[in-house]
Amino acid sequence: MSEKRRWFLMRGWPFPLLGAFALLLMFGDLTLARSQKQPSNMSTAIRQAIATLPTFGVFDDLSFDIQESTVILWGFASRPSLKESAAQAIKKIQGVEKVINQIEVLPLSPHDDDVRADLYTNIYGDSTLSRFGPNRETPRSASIVREGFGITNDPPIGHHAIHIIVKSGHVTLAGMVNTPGDSVIAETRARGTFGVFSVANDLVVASEVKE
Repeated sequence: MSEKRRWFLMRGWPFPLLGAFALLLMFGDLTLARSQKQPSNMSTAIRQAIATLPTFGVFDDLSFDIQESTVILWGFASRPSLKESAAQAIKKIQGVEKVINQIEVLPLSPHDDDVRADLYTNIYGDSTLSRFGPNRETPRSASIVREGFGITNDPPIGHHAIHIIVKSGHVTLAGMVNTPGDSVIAETRARGTFGVFSVANDLVVASEVKE
């Protein structure tokens, strides 16, 4: 039997989202949850393994599918190291015999790097959305490393409820927010960012999650 799980920002959630996060841990993929009796220990271990990866961050979005003892990984990684480290971490989990790694490494692009930086500032610098970031305040100035190598190679650390995926100027917002208004604000902020060609809003609204 295939057990499909959508990964929603495994690094953590602001306090107002704890209830909804508990639902996600229970149900996994919202679109397929009702067909699953309960999440397995393996899926919980996979979530925990990815959550602790130092290379997983706000500019990445990972998902997985469990088929017997095989785990299929997919999603987007802003840095090549994440693809390999995710697979290696999951191979160590008890019960996993094979990992099929279909994670797409996003292209290394100065344009996309600039877009990520501007999107991060526009979204997490918003007075309403700042609470979904690790500091719940306007993002601080760039580090020396970031100024030299770009935000993709030195992403902001900590818990981010809204993940920002950029591919050739096309943006996907993933994760969870509290209300439909939060989702609209995030999308509006993204669409108003210079260099963004399109925006796909995949944010889940916690108030609309049903058991």
